[in-house]
Amino acid sequence: MAQAQPFSYEKCFVHKSREEREEDERTYNMYKTLVQTLPTKKGLGCGDLYDYQGFWYEYEHCAPIMAVQDHFKPRSTDILLVTAPKSGTTWMKALMFAIMNRNSYSSDEHPLLTFNPHMCVPFLEGNIYKENVIPDLNVLPSPRLFATHIPYSSQPKLVKESRCRIVYLCRNPRDTFVLFWDFINQIRAKNLIPALELEDAVEMFCDGITPFGPLWDHILGYWKESIDSPENVLFLKYEELQAQPLVHLKRVAEFVGCPFSPDEEKGEALTEITNLCSLDNLRNSAANQTGMVDTAVVSVEASVFFRQCEIGDSEKLLTTDMTEKIDLITKTKLCGSGLTM
Repeated sequence: MAQAQPFSYEKCFVHKSREEREEDERTYNMYKTLVQTLPTKKGLGCGDLYDYQGFWYEYEHCAPIMAVQDHFKPRSTDILLVTAPKSGTTWMKALMFAIMNRNSYSSDEHPLLTFNPHMCVPFLEGNIYKENVIPDLNVLPSPRLFATHIPYSSQPKLVKESRCRIVYLCRNPRDTFVLFWDFINQIRAKNLIPALELEDAVEMFCDGITPFGPLWDHILGYWKESIDSPENVLFLKYEELQAQPLVHLKRVAEFVGCPFSPDEEKGEALTEITNLCSLDNLRNSAANQTGMVDTAVVSVEASVFFRQCEIGDSEKLLTTDMTEKIDLITKTKLCGSGLTM
């Protein structure tokens, strides 16, 4: 018998009446009408990107983000995993799911052996609010774990008022760019759209015209909030997490309210999670070699989320001029913030 999917969308919609669904569809149509009024520009995406509240988005993301802003009602017990695209999202989803559910599954029946991490931790704007029906998330038990790429300044006001906990993961901008350029070209290929040349993509990235970008503004929004409200926002760097996974996973577990017990720390609980969620282990699972994952834009092979990219690999692809340009923008943008990358 097939294992049940760890996150079920159906139960958030099934009890909706016809009248409620019709009202939801009218709401989404209103959002789509508003999207058509937004400024657009060619960017590092599959088509024109839309400027909404100071950030750029693919068309398919805009209406769902508006729906999240108007309808998502967070609880104080909610956990939001936030990243900019291609900053270690897939890996961090696996780690977060494993930490929070470590007592729910046996090691040989764990959902991460059967399902892609994106199926275990759904995106608010990419999965849950993707369709024309507003989900009823009240049916989900606490603590609820969601993922999102939405910038802090565009988070629903209720997220800030609820004091739910936010775990933010960022990555060096050069490596983030290389991963995203490769990823978006694979999506463009599926849509029969010509690939973006590297030189053009670098210019778009440096101009900030990328989905959920400018990247530096995305990072700084959560960095500043982590300084002002460290009890609500935990700021992590991909490079540090990879260098000392046990140290930082312990921090994450304490932050989200499920710390490892002394017995777990003495045992192998942390090591078991890092092994289960290692990129090699995830990459080699059957689900991630043959399965498909729905994104807001298109369904893609699960394997594309596991591109081999070690820290600093961008230096192998980018010219010296490209590297210096991205590094200069990073230094300028972060100047005075106390954040270094």
